[in-house]
Amino acid sequence: MSSTTFSLRRPVATDGHALNQLIERCPPLDTNSVYCNLLQCSHFSATSIAADNLQGELVGFISGYRPPERPDTLFVWQVAVDSSMRGQGLGIAMLMGLLERTAAEGVRWLETTISPGNSASEALFAKAFRQLDVTASTEVLFSRANHFNGQHDDEVLYRAGPFALPVKLDTQETA
Repeated sequence: MSSTTFSLRRPVATDGHALNQLIERCPPLDTNSVYCNLLQCSHFSATSIAADNLQGELVGFISGYRPPERPDTLFVWQVAVDSSMRGQGLGIAMLMGLLERTAAEGVRWLETTISPGNSASEALFAKAFRQLDVTASTEVLFSRANHFNGQHDDEVLYRAGPFALPVKLDTQETA
């Protein structure tokens, strides 16, 4: 998918360092090691999507994977949108572009976790669920008390589907 201000593509390993820097600029996202980001951009490129601005800088990224026991599911791990790109529809464009690509490979369910109070993520996924015409079930997947020793908010699992993308989006995603 392309717009006048960004283009979408599959990530490559050389995006790893730029991804690490992007995530650092996007609180409240948890930062990962550069090595983890390199893996997201290489081993998980089929289930991730990158966005560049007109200058070719990485300004958006969604990392995801297909759980081995549920290959019909895309689990979205992280969504990062640079502050310079917020309010331009980048988040939903990336998510729908990634879903279109993975739906062609049999993905029919969408999952993510969102910490309560992360209104940007809540709004993004609510919009995606409306576009997909599905509702999400929710449950606490990882609790603050049991999994984070009180140091991190709960992570609430959102699961929605099955879905079928109703129309082919106007995409211009590159390799």
